[in-house]
Amino acid sequence: MATLVLDNPPQNRIDQQMATELAQALETIGSSSARAVLVRAEGPDFSFGGDIVDWPDADVRQLRTLFEGYMQVFNQFERLPLPVIAAVQGLCFGGGLELALRADVVFAAESARFGHPEQTLGIVTLLGGIYRVAERAGRARASEWPLTSEQVPATVMADAGVINRVVADDVLLPEATAFARKVAKGPTRAYAAHKALLRAWAVGGISAADEAMFDIAMPLFETDDVKTGLASAVNAFKAGLPRPAIDFQGR
Repeated sequence: MATLVLDNPPQNRIDQQMATELAQALETIGSSSARAVLVRAEGPDFSFGGDIVDWPDADVRQLRTLFEGYMQVFNQFERLPLPVIAAVQGLCFGGGLELALRADVVFAAESARFGHPEQTLGIVTLLGGIYRVAERAGRARASEWPLTSEQVPATVMADAGVINRVVADDVLLPEATAFARKVAKGPTRAYAAHKALLRAWAVGGISAADEAMFDIAMPLFETDDVKTGLASAVNAFKAGLPRPAIDFQGR
């Protein structure tokens, strides 16, 4: 399991240094034996979002270059062929929320609050937050929250389907870590295939995902994990026994 830590408390603002270090970390993870990723943050809050201090002094061209760079790194993070789990505490706003939304599973502390503060600046969710919320919660919720910049409780986000699990504050990190370690022992290549299918669906709907299905799915049958899993299941069936747990190797 690889761990990514936002480590610029108390607000863990997203700036060029963080984006650069995230890109470097993703490169390291890509060449490692990691089979799951846990994202967490130091301090009382996950992230307040972008570091806006220098924005008023930049022209539109400079800002576009900055945000396009952030988008590229965030999307690279979203497309990791590994399960990604986020553990969110405290406030998770703006770009911090947009980073968390790129995880596959989001754990949140009971006291966590989420929101789009962009309305208070007169801008939009620059890193794709509004439509990633829409993908998870529907257009109604995605339309309302950026209008108000309200702090949305974790339980409301979970009920809306934006995040996955809400746990007591004092067990957030243990619960998220245990889940990440569990999936790190699973069929990593199959997880990657599921992520690819969901991306195809997000772009083109069910028809697009159907078109991509077998190009994505069939190579799995050549993996050691599937060969082991299938053989084990068939042997158990023939013997009239329950299927044993498989020690997947991620290859």
